[in-house]
Amino acid sequence: MKSTVLNKLRQRKRRILKRIENRPGPERDRPMITASNIQYQLADRVQGLACGGIGAMLLIARKTGLIGDIDSRLHLLKRHLPYHESDHVLNIAFNIVAGGHRLEHLELRRNDEVYLNALGAERIPDPTTEGDFCRRFREDDVLELMDTINIARGRVWEQQPQEFFQEAVIDADGTVVGTDAACKEGVDLAYNGVWGYHPLVVSLANTQEPLYLVNRSGNRPSHEMAAVFIDQSVALCRRSGFRSFLLRGDTDFTQTKHLDRWDDAGDIRFIFGIDARRNLIEMAEGLPESAFSYLERPEPPIKTAPRQRPERHKPQIVQARSFETIHTLEEMVAEFDYQPRACKRAYRVIVLRKRLATDKGQLRLFEEYRYFFFITNDRRLTADEVVIEANGRCNQENLVSQLKTGVHALV
Repeated sequence: MKSTVLNKLRQRKRRILKRIENRPGPERDRPMITASNIQYQLADRVQGLACGGIGAMLLIARKTGLIGDIDSRLHLLKRHLPYHESDHVLNIAFNIVAGGHRLEHLELRRNDEVYLNALGAERIPDPTTEGDFCRRFREDDVLELMDTINIARGRVWEQQPQEFFQEAVIDADGTVVGTDAACKEGVDLAYNGVWGYHPLVVSLANTQEPLYLVNRSGNRPSHEMAAVFIDQSVALCRRSGFRSFLLRGDTDFTQTKHLDRWDDAGDIRFIFGIDARRNLIEMAEGLPESAFSYLERPEPPIKTAPRQRPERHKPQIVQARSFETIHTLEEMVAEFDYQPRACKRAYRVIVLRKRLATDKGQLRLFEEYRYFFFITNDRRLTADEVVIEANGRCNQENLVSQLKTGVHALV
C-alpha cells in the first residue's frame, strides 16, 4: 500500500474517532440527525460498488499464485474461448462473496459495469456457461481443486513466524445441509429427517480455515472418509512446516482402528469423544469416589470493564409455566486406561461425570448422573485440560455456520 494512501486512511480513522468520542456537552435543543439537503448525482468518473473488496480479493488470488495454479493444474476445458478455468472458479467464488446464492445471480454481476471494471474483465461467464463448467467436474477434479487451493494456502503460511508452526490443530465434523430440490444427484434423507447432503468439514483450528470439504449424501454417517482427509490434512500441514499435530472430533470420529497408526507417528496427539457405552459407564461407576475431582472451567476473559449481568427473564417464564428443564449441578472428572477392540494398546480415557437435575416449575423431579468420555494419547495434560481442549472443538461450529450462512458455501 502506498504511503500516501496509508496516511489518508490513518487520518480518516483519527477523524472519525474524534467525531464519535463521547464528550460531555450542553443539552441539545434539536435532534442529532438534522440533514435536510441530501442530493443524489450520477457521476461520470467516480463510480461506487457495494462489494468493494472484490478487487482486493482478486489481487490476493494473483499474488499468492492461486490463479496460475488453477490454470496449470485443473484441466476441464479443451479450448479457452474465451475463458480459462481460473475465470470460472473465481467468477463463482466472487458471486458468492458479492451476495449471490445461486448461479442465476451471476446475471446481476455480469450486467454491473462497475463490477466488471473492478475485475478488469470485458465480460464474465453467464449462469448457463457456469452450469456447464460445474457439470464437467468429476470427483478427482474436485479433489485437485482443493489441493490447488491448499498449495496457495501453504505459500501464505510461509510468511508466518516460527511460533505459528508449533502445532496444527485439525478438527473434523459433519453437518447436514438441507435442500428442497428434488432433482439433485446424491440428495437423501438425513438422520434428523432433513432431505439434503451431509458434507464432511476438516479445518485448521489455528486459523479457522477449511482444508477439505467433502460432499456426501444425506444418509451417510458423519465419520465416513474422515480418516482419509484427516491424513491428507496432516500431510499438508507437515509439508508446510508444522512440527506437531492435534486431532479433534466428537464421538462420531473416534476412529479406533486408526489410533495406533496416529500414535506411532510420534508427532500426533488426538482427543476424540467416545460413545458412552455400557462397558465404559461400568468402568466409570467402578472408580472410587476419591478418583473424581471437580472440573474447573476457566472464566472467559473480560475485554472491557466488569459489569453486572442483566436479569434473566426466560428462566422465570419457564418456571412460571411449569416447563421441564435440566440444570447442571456439578461436573467431576476422572480417568482410566482403556484399550478399544481395534487397538493393540491402551489409551487414556477421561470421564466427565455431570450431575443433572430435572425440574418442573419449582418442583425437583429427580437428579441423575450422565457420563461423557474422551480418548487421548496425551499423557501430559491434566484431566481438566483434556476436557477443555476437547470442548475447544466447538469453535468449528462457528466456522460451519459461516460456511452455511455467511458465504453460502454449503448451500
